[in-house]
Amino acid sequence: YTTLFRSHSHVLPCMDDGSKSTEESIQMLSMLREQGVETVVATPHFYANQNTPEVFLRRRAAAWEHLRPHLTSALPHVLLGAEVHYFQGISRVNELQLLCLQNTHVLLLEMPFSAWSSRMLEEITALSQQDDLTVVLAHVERYLADQPHVLWPQLRRLGILFQCNASFFLDWRTRYKAIKMLKNREIDLLGSDCHGVSYRPPRMGEAAERIRRSAGDVALTRLMDCAREITSVNC
Repeated sequence: YTTLFRSHSHVLPCMDDGSKSTEESIQMLSMLREQGVETVVATPHFYANQNTPEVFLRRRAAAWEHLRPHLTSALPHVLLGAEVHYFQGISRVNELQLLCLQNTHVLLLEMPFSAWSSRMLEEITALSQQDDLTVVLAHVERYLADQPHVLWPQLRRLGILFQCNASFFLDWRTRYKAIKMLKNREIDLLGSDCHGVSYRPPRMGEAAERIRRSAGDVALTRLMDCAREITSVNC
């Protein structure tokens, strides 16, 4: 099989709690390629209380310049993006487009791991209603326990896409829930959220095989088709 796309990785060296060196980044990319991944999206954490978008983008550019000379045709193609942590007023930030996935209007949004307030939901709604933005909710499985069940179909009706991590399909405590959600078309994108070679390593190959065995080729293809679609919408 070939997984053409994966959202959500921390492969840029020395940007956040992901790769600690250029060497580790290359190792992570090699592991991903061996698992069938052709395109990787580098999504370092963006926290508004730590960096302005401009400072973050300078840091990301510096990390990219360290990694770029070492990339070869044997490694996956790398696109730049960000994992943007929710902050108050996010829907009114003019520079938000700069944090989207490279050459797209796709924003990877990380929400708090606690019950969301009405203000947060208003902001998410406002984001989803912006004509030039497609919101992807990062690792949706981490929020399920803290939010009311009725929230998820509401968000989907707003056009928000749900991304889950490969580990959701591999952990014995969650894998049956993951397959059920996938079969119910409640998961749109698959990512590894890989942080290192040893700590939270890439496990896309294992997850894809689990999906194939438990949900079938059609479900796996649907994930890849969604990924192709959102990366083909250029700015």
